[in-house]
Amino acid sequence: MTRPTVLLSLPRACLRAGPCAVATLGLSAATACAAEGSQAGASDVIFLAQLITLMLVGRLLGEVMNRIGQPSVMGMLLGGIVLGPSVLGVVWPALQHAIFPSAPEQKAMLDGVAQFGILLLLLLTGMETDLKLVRTVGKAALSISVAGVAVPFICGFALGQLMPQSLLPHPDQRLLTSLFLGTALSISSIKIVAAVVREMGFTRRNLGQIIVASAICEDSIGWVIIAIIFGLAQAGTIDPMSVAKSVLGTAVFLIASFTFGRRIVYFLIRWTNDNFESDFPVITMILVIMGIMALTTHFIGVHTVLGAFVAGVLVGESPILSKHIDEQLRGLILAFFMPVFFGIAGLSADLTVLKDATLFLMTLGLIAIASFGKFAGAFIGGEFGGLTRREAFALACGMNARGSTEVIVATIGLSMGALTQDLFTMIVTMAVATTMAMPPMLRWALGRVPLSKAEKQRLEREEHEARGFVSNLERLLLAVDQSPNGKFAGRLAGLLAGTGGIAITVLPLSDGDKTGGKQEKTKEDRVEEAVKAAAEDTTLAQGGDDEPAPVDVTIRKHHAPTGEAVAKEAKKGYDLLVVGVENTRVKNCFHQDVSHIASALEGPLAIVAGSDDHLKHPQQSPLHILVPVTGNEVSRRAADVAIAIARASDRPITALYVATTGTSNGRKRRGFRARRREQAIMRDVVEMADRHDVTTRTAVHTDVAPHEAILAEVKQRGHDLIVMGVSRRPGDKLFFGDTAAAVLEKSPASIVFVAS
Repeated sequence: MTRPTVLLSLPRACLRAGPCAVATLGLSAATACAAEGSQAGASDVIFLAQLITLMLVGRLLGEVMNRIGQPSVMGMLLGGIVLGPSVLGVVWPALQHAIFPSAPEQKAMLDGVAQFGILLLLLLTGMETDLKLVRTVGKAALSISVAGVAVPFICGFALGQLMPQSLLPHPDQRLLTSLFLGTALSISSIKIVAAVVREMGFTRRNLGQIIVASAICEDSIGWVIIAIIFGLAQAGTIDPMSVAKSVLGTAVFLIASFTFGRRIVYFLIRWTNDNFESDFPVITMILVIMGIMALTTHFIGVHTVLGAFVAGVLVGESPILSKHIDEQLRGLILAFFMPVFFGIAGLSADLTVLKDATLFLMTLGLIAIASFGKFAGAFIGGEFGGLTRREAFALACGMNARGSTEVIVATIGLSMGALTQDLFTMIVTMAVATTMAMPPMLRWALGRVPLSKAEKQRLEREEHEARGFVSNLERLLLAVDQSPNGKFAGRLAGLLAGTGGIAITVLPLSDGDKTGGKQEKTKEDRVEEAVKAAAEDTTLAQGGDDEPAPVDVTIRKHHAPTGEAVAKEAKKGYDLLVVGVENTRVKNCFHQDVSHIASALEGPLAIVAGSDDHLKHPQQSPLHILVPVTGNEVSRRAADVAIAIARASDRPITALYVATTGTSNGRKRRGFRARRREQAIMRDVVEMADRHDVTTRTAVHTDVAPHEAILAEVKQRGHDLIVMGVSRRPGDKLFFGDTAAAVLEKSPASIVFVAS
């Protein structure tokens, strides 16, 4: 063990010498470990050295590619090519064989990682598949994807039929190789396409959405075709019975997955998130779901990649999949499995065979045929889909990238015996060439597509929504008792959730505290029905094409004190806690019950304090909403909540601003800057409301205490609900400031305090 010790003792200055020094040290350490492993016959040491080398070189070259405007995945693939027989095997054969020996057991270990890496990459691809986007631009995306798959498929199939027998693994199965080659040429890389479109800021542009949606459709069609071809390869012959079995099995699997399978996946993820207390249980469940669906496709006679891809689509659609869970899983795949898998794919490609002039010319022909087929198919599809010539040209440039998808397809073909080593190398070369040519071509073509007025307005609206509070809510926690105030809070939460199909978890408080954990089913049902009724009212009020998804309501039973129960549930990941209890206020401060609940969560909080008609008729009473605005973030957040409730209940809102004046020559005057600030604040609220078709009335009170202005506006205009943005103040008790305390004490209207 002396060599690693010497390496680790090198001065730290070497580590500051840059990526080359790091790579050199890493390769030296890997070589030392590999050589020692070879001497000791310890394959696990060699395996570890291989993984370290692939990760290090792949990451460094990926960084280089990223900095010159190319996809980082190309750097990972080139890293494998550099470490394989194409470069390192020519420059330093002994080193290449030391790190990557030809022993079967050593190759089997790497192959196991590669096969699992394929499934994880397809899982990630599925999670990035936005079916809502496909439905939005369905007509154009469908015509583009069908033509974009059909034309290059025909080109690839014809090429396979004309290919010399020396490139076929089994000359008697030319049809199978032709089908696989056609599939390999027909699929674009959704990851590469989406990355370039995102980098250029075209993600929300009409054309950008069509490009990404078309790539999603192509990916989906391609993996279904690959699964069917794999089934035919397993059968050994291509006959009507084998084709029917593969097609029928795939159809049944897809139908089952996107009907009751979707609900099962959602239930499993939610149940795991809500019941496990150990670290990362949801990631484990996602991997288990992926494995089960991959095995299911294997047992019905098609490839496991289809199961992994569909699992990713279903997982990505799950509303319980919070951003931090998604980032953790994505980090695991991108940091380890992606550089290792593409590095292994690069190792399998031997570019030295291109020294043969015939193979080199055939590779150039393959690149030309693949590019022509994809470009022509996408352009024709764009014309049929109603795109302009410039848009169709830009689309065709974007769809020509093969990238990671092509490498995965080629790896599957090599493993199942549909491709020879030379044909695999030719396909990998084509994937690298088309992918590296795509970004500059797409950037140039997209820059020539003008922005229409309607599209500009839509982009501005979506930009504002992306910065909004309500539009980014995914899960609500509703902590309520069975009091009228609890039911009113449930109604408001249902209205809020109904605007975007936000999932709600109801945590009944009074039952768990007063009956020793024995909760009555009828009371739970009443809470659930109250929330669902409000959400359904939201759906009916909105209607139209933007009808929100149904709201999922879950009752969470507990046997703990209030504060402990809320704190335990809040750890499961919620974006907003809504509190509605009987004992809400005591004079000008909050009751200790509310303080205990609020202290259990540090995130956004909405406290409901109902009064008058809202307590007498919590489900049917009208809502006349007043929202005080100051221009700060908490005020804007409250305005967003007020607009969402008004939109859901089809009611207008009133925005109130309290202005102060300065003195000049003994007279009180509002300066120019103050007036401009007032106008800007009011304009912002009105624009927010207009984007949701909510009518807004503005009111300005001058030289009066804020709480007095709020109470005066309530009295004059008959408002019965105040939505007020507040900030928590330090202290043992829950306190939002003097203005909030005065409104809480004196207001005859119901109040919703939205706290950051």
